[in-house]
Amino acid sequence: MKRRLLTALAVLMLAGCQREANDYLSINGKIFIFNVRLSKAYYTLNLNRLADVPDGSLVTADFENPAGGPPLSVTRKVFPTMTRIDFQSPDLDCIVADKPYAITVTLRDPQGKEMQVIKTTLASTLDQTVMPEQALVRGNAYDKNPSAYDAEGHVKFRKACGLQG
Repeated sequence: MKRRLLTALAVLMLAGCQREANDYLSINGKIFIFNVRLSKAYYTLNLNRLADVPDGSLVTADFENPAGGPPLSVTRKVFPTMTRIDFQSPDLDCIVADKPYAITVTLRDPQGKEMQVIKTTLASTLDQTVMPEQALVRGNAYDKNPSAYDAEGHVKFRKACGLQG
């Protein structure tokens, strides 16, 4: 009886430590980046590789477009030496604070067969009104961009999405 109990306990412990058979990737981090100096915002997503992925596999991150329309897709080739895969979306507009935006990650083998899909969301604590209308600087020397400021020298900030002037 004691031996059976120890065997069952050992099997349960091993089962708890094993990953799911279909998990090749996991999310390591995700965040919105607001670069106020350049007046740009974008998603950043970091993935960890958990298992061997066939050489030539592709991973695609589809980011919900806050401005509407089709998702913004970024694809990366997975190389054997990679332990982490990083994504940055194209520049974004119309980000609304506290609204969850969908992100879908799809891993495909070299023949295009789906190996894993990860669905998640990301919400920003800020919206686009914290961003200037234009980059605050320009050029390699980061010279002040006069068109980013009003006549009194204050930064001209973006309006909430859909609002004019």
